Amino acid sequence: MKKIAVCGKGGSGKSVVTALLAFALKDGDMRVLVVDSDDSNPGLHRMLGFPDVPSPLIEFMGGKGKVEKDIEARIRSGVPEPLVNLLMNNISVKDIPDQYIMHRDRISFITVGKIFMALEGCACPLGIVSRSFLNGLQLAPAEVVLVDMEAGVEHFGRGVETGVDCVLVVVEPSLDSIEIAVKIKQMSEQIHIGDVWAVLNKIHTPGLASELADKLGSRGLSVIGAIEYNADIFERCLQGHALSGLSLAEPGIIADFLFP
Repeated sequence: MKKIAVCGKGGSGKSVVTALLAFALKDGDMRVLVVDSDDSNPGLHRMLGFPDVPSPLIEFMGGKGKVEKDIEARIRSGVPEPLVNLLMNNISVKDIPDQYIMHRDRISFITVGKIFMALEGCACPLGIVSRSFLNGLQLAPAEVVLVDMEAGVEHFGRGVETGVDCVLVVVEPSLDSIEIAVKIKQMSEQIHIGDVWAVLNKIHTPGLASELADKLGSRGLSVIGAIEYNADIFERCLQGHALSGLSLAEPGIIADFLFP
C-alpha cells in the first residue's frame, strides 16, 4: 500500500486535505495511519475527531536529547546525515506502543513532535525521526499512510520524503502556492518520486480550478481534484471540530484516483 506525503505552502490547507482524505479512505474500508509531521501546527488531531494527542514519536525513540546524541554518533562514525537511520529494525503499525498512537474507526494517529519553547533549537531531529520512521514502516494489506508535512520545502532537505511513495501538493489560489508546488515537484523528482499530483483547495469562483490547472499543467504538474471553499469546513476549523461527515465528493474522488 502507499505512503503519501501531503505538502504545500503554509496556509494552503494541508491538514484539512489530509483529514478529508483520511475519512474518504476510511469510508473505502482502508485502514489509515495519519502522521502529523508538522512541527508547529497543533490542530490535526481535532480535525480527525481525536480529543487529545498521543505522546510524540520522538519520545518513543528516546527523547530529543537522546535522538540528538544518536544522530551525532552516527555522523561521527561516518554515516552522512541524509542516511542516518534511528530505527534498527522495521516496524509495523501494530508494533507502536499504545501511548504513542491513537485509534478511532479505522483511522490511527501519531505525531512526530512539536517545537514548544523559545531557544529549543532547530527541528532537524524531528525531521530525522520522521524520515527514519517512514523508511522503516512496513504496511499490511489495506493500510495507507498520510503524512501531513510542515509548510514549504525544508523537509525535502532533510530527506523525509525518501520514506514515501507519492506526493500530493495542496495548492491554493496564489502565485506563491503555484511556485512552491512546482518546486516540490522538482525536489520529488530529485529523490526519484515520480508520482506527484496537485490538489486544489479554497476554490471560490467559477473557472478558478481550470485556470489553476492550466497554470500548473504548463509547469508539468497534473491536478487530480479541487475542493471548493466551504463555510462548514471554515467553521469547524474555527471551533476545533472534526471534519467527518461532510458531504464533499472531491476527497472521495481523489482517494479513488490514488487507489483505483
